[in-house]
Amino acid sequence: MSEFQVPERHARLLAYAQSLNPPSGWKVEVSGDEIIMTAGPSVIHQRNLQIVREQFDAHRPAGLMPSENTDLASPNTGKLRNPDLTYIPVSTVELVSPSNPENDLVGKVRDYPLMHIPLYLVIDPREGALTLHSEPDGGTYHQRWTGKFGDLVPVPAPFGFELATGELIRYPAA
Repeated sequence: MSEFQVPERHARLLAYAQSLNPPSGWKVEVSGDEIIMTAGPSVIHQRNLQIVREQFDAHRPAGLMPSENTDLASPNTGKLRNPDLTYIPVSTVELVSPSNPENDLVGKVRDYPLMHIPLYLVIDPREGALTLHSEPDGGTYHQRWTGKFGDLVPVPAPFGFELATGELIRYPAA
């Protein structure tokens, strides 16, 4: 397969995924040769997202727009991702889905640096865990900060603040 066939194949898969009409509240994403559909978030998910967004908004640099659940497509890499919160074009925040955690913890950690997403904050209410990925280069993140709910997350420039996580709540035990 030549290098020109891969982007064409990715572009076709991306176009197909974008043509789908999922039920209300569902997300459609593409990673590699997979189309991933996930159900809408829970009230706990939305509450935690609001706590995080209010803090990011307070430190948002001029010229960056917050957006929730917006498709980010990259035809050259064959990726279509839909983060919970992004500040276009600078950073991405993801709250781990209890129904498909591998998508957030593995697939997006693999895909976002390829898509040149500079910051990727993963909030995992299943475990009360936090991970901030930064400095993407060569298709991988070179910096990784980990912590737990209650810790201050050192969010780098252009935001440049410490994200308070003491009010985040965990999902109930299954």
